Amino acid sequence: MVDEAPAPTPTGRRRETELLTAALVRAAGGAGGSAVLLRGEAGVGKSTLLAWAEREARERGFTVLRAVGAEGEADFAFGALHQAVWSLLQRSSALSAHQRESLDSAFGVRAGLPSGFAVGAATLALVAEAARRAPVALILDDLQWIDSSSATVFAFLRRRGAELPLVIVGAGRPEGTAVRTWPVEPVEVRALSRADAALLLGTRYPELAASTAERILTEAAGNPLALVELPRQLADAQRRGAAPLPDRLPLGRNLERMFAERLEALTPEAGRLLLLGALSTGDGFSGGAWLRVAGGDVRGHLERIEAGGLARLDAAGRLVFRHPLVRTAVISAASDCARGEAHRALAAAFAPDDPRRLAHEASAALLPDEDLAHRLQDVGTELACRGGDAEGALLLERAAVLSADPAQRARRLTWAAVMAARGGQLRHTAALVEELRSGPVPDDVAPLFGYATVYADQSHHVDFTSSAVLLPAALDALTAPGADTFDGLVDQVYFKLLLAASYTDDPCAWRALERHRDNVSEAGRLCLQAWTDPGPDTVGALRTLADRLTQEQQAGTAWLLLWTASALDCPESDLWQRLSGLHGYASQGSVAKARCHQDFLLGRWDQASVCLREAEEADELGYHCNALMFRHHYAHFLAGRGDESGLREIERAIGPTATRARMRFVLDRLTHLRGLAALAHGRYEEAYAHFCEITPPGRPPGGPPWPHMLVFDLVTAAVHTGRDDEARAHLALHSVTISDRHAFLLAAAAALAAPDEEADAAYRAAYAVPGAERWVFDLARLRLAHGSWLRRRHRPGARQVLRVAHHVFRRLRADPWARRCEEELRAAGDPVAPSPADPAAEPTGLTGQELRIARLAATGLSNKEIGTMLQLSPRTVAAHLYKVFPKLGITSRAALAHVLGDG
Repeated sequence: MVDEAPAPTPTGRRRETELLTAALVRAAGGAGGSAVLLRGEAGVGKSTLLAWAEREARERGFTVLRAVGAEGEADFAFGALHQAVWSLLQRSSALSAHQRESLDSAFGVRAGLPSGFAVGAATLALVAEAARRAPVALILDDLQWIDSSSATVFAFLRRRGAELPLVIVGAGRPEGTAVRTWPVEPVEVRALSRADAALLLGTRYPELAASTAERILTEAAGNPLALVELPRQLADAQRRGAAPLPDRLPLGRNLERMFAERLEALTPEAGRLLLLGALSTGDGFSGGAWLRVAGGDVRGHLERIEAGGLARLDAAGRLVFRHPLVRTAVISAASDCARGEAHRALAAAFAPDDPRRLAHEASAALLPDEDLAHRLQDVGTELACRGGDAEGALLLERAAVLSADPAQRARRLTWAAVMAARGGQLRHTAALVEELRSGPVPDDVAPLFGYATVYADQSHHVDFTSSAVLLPAALDALTAPGADTFDGLVDQVYFKLLLAASYTDDPCAWRALERHRDNVSEAGRLCLQAWTDPGPDTVGALRTLADRLTQEQQAGTAWLLLWTASALDCPESDLWQRLSGLHGYASQGSVAKARCHQDFLLGRWDQASVCLREAEEADELGYHCNALMFRHHYAHFLAGRGDESGLREIERAIGPTATRARMRFVLDRLTHLRGLAALAHGRYEEAYAHFCEITPPGRPPGGPPWPHMLVFDLVTAAVHTGRDDEARAHLALHSVTISDRHAFLLAAAAALAAPDEEADAAYRAAYAVPGAERWVFDLARLRLAHGSWLRRRHRPGARQVLRVAHHVFRRLRADPWARRCEEELRAAGDPVAPSPADPAAEPTGLTGQELRIARLAATGLSNKEIGTMLQLSPRTVAAHLYKVFPKLGITSRAALAHVLGDG
């Protein structure tokens, strides 16, 4: 009998185990969390690596959490999350009542309708509590079968738990949605090399003849499972080389066929028992409950199953398969009739209204069944209300398949499309919309279909053409007397139309919005005002409204509230923090975009790279419009730092799409940012020309509100090009402030344009604007201008003001602005030298991040491996190295070790 215990270190997996070890060491040493995704075909050794990582983590004192995806549990919201954190929840004493209720509701312990994001926030708090006692390792196997709600929470932990001693190690096949959308660059677990395969085969089967081993090595092609399983099928004489081998050995994807052949050797009773065990996934069959469904004395059958090496019964009464492929083979080898009979038997173990019973009944159904379809629709709708939109969409799709009436089928598919969009399955929404377009859509769900269509067009296709066509008609239908409003769809449709109007400035969209102003909520009306006619009271009205809304109302109006704040350029951190804990997954992108823009405005520029990570994740999920906007937000950091080459790269990435989609919002902002970058380098005439493309001086700032935010930049360029009259004329048009930041920008612009006898007082008045210290970059620019003005007029205080500005610019890594400060300080008699203690610089001239990447590259790691260790994409790593080489005066990676003193 071959010893099947895994080796201490998996054969041929040095690269993978080094990456896993680095992640564990990083977390155990207090350097923060990380995630590793192992991706590969079935049988390639992912589960073995997970087992090795689990042992290593336990030996290092980690708390290990584990969840395994199962194909039959993919429809059950938060099922995998339940596996992972239930033990922590039982022991927790730090969760708030609201957080505990969210998790209890998600796990079905109590009634309630938790939002998906509330579950994520509660899970983060739970893991953080555990991490205070010991570092935590979260091991996730078979990600391709983990339910969407759990996968989204795990992805949330990956993004928001970066500061915790938390290591997340996941494994899955390439075809799984959760694997494709996991927010970390995957480590591809590939077939073993010929030498490593021979070592594994020789270790497991030392008795193999050379000719037999050679044939198996050739047929297995480096697949570890095939290397282990193929010899098991051979007779002893074949292993020893005394008998000929079969003409064709199964390998790769044909391994399932090999298991199917072994299944044929079982008795019908044992085969039925094995099928019931394969289909009885989930907590409903724990404690051996599935064996009671089988009935009779099954001990003999279990012994034959275990003797055949197919599966074994664990201590909890579950049937544990030797490998997922075995379970897959059991199910695929069974006839339709046998599968249906097994599903019906398992369904009988649950109450009539239990979602798990319905799932089994639906799997057993071969013909249309309206009663079952209706029950699936009810349960799917309830799941969506509990935050399981993605799972609800699956049940609605099943209901559609079982619908005899084509109209009912279209209705259910339409709801499935909307739920899938809200649940983060945007590509699936787009596919369902295309399917629905092939036939008639009933009039009663036409507004819902229009909403789903626009959702896919805007977010996935970055196309706003359908918005002005479908959404006004949908609003007309939804607001007609006695019309079905689909549980608050009016405000959601209104928001989508407002988004299209804001991005494209389409006059038809604006007219429709104005026509329906009185048919929407207060939040909808306020959002329209913010984007068309903002006044001094608009920000106050937003804060009052947000404070007055209940938690449920906040969740329903999250997009409108965030978009209102965006129009006013006011970073309302309390607002998005409240919404991030209360709304579903579809709003994560809106909250993340608000956070990115807030980071820019408030000087948290060390978070700039988050924009690119969010963009990559959005692209993976199919939210291409969000990805474009995240890159647009990243462009603000580049422009502020005067990084014109980086800004041009972003423009090449998003400019063509924004132009095709007629996104004036993005195109005007890019023009503004080109001007800001020109200001950084002192090219004032060029900057002035860019700003005038958006809002010529002296012209009233009508239309969208973003030209209001140009006032400081335009006046700066005008004053430096001798256009004082134009600067004052532009200022005269801005007598009304629309937000705290706008008030500061107006005061700063007024100081720059003031005559000499009033200038010093005007600068100090700008400093005194309430909240001025919040606008870190803008305030530093004002100090630079003030210090320069003081120096040129030989006034006291210039050096002090300039030193403060210089410190800020160095911290922001806004190098052109810092050099301008240094020039002014030297002219004022204050020699400036880079501080050796400055955390933004190293003796090599590299930033800390560039130095870390360079040192890892010097060891021979690839960009992908470096990205995995530092939680960056390979493209980001390449971009850093692109800047490193000229700074170090080298042209290749081979020279890195010598230059850095590591070789």
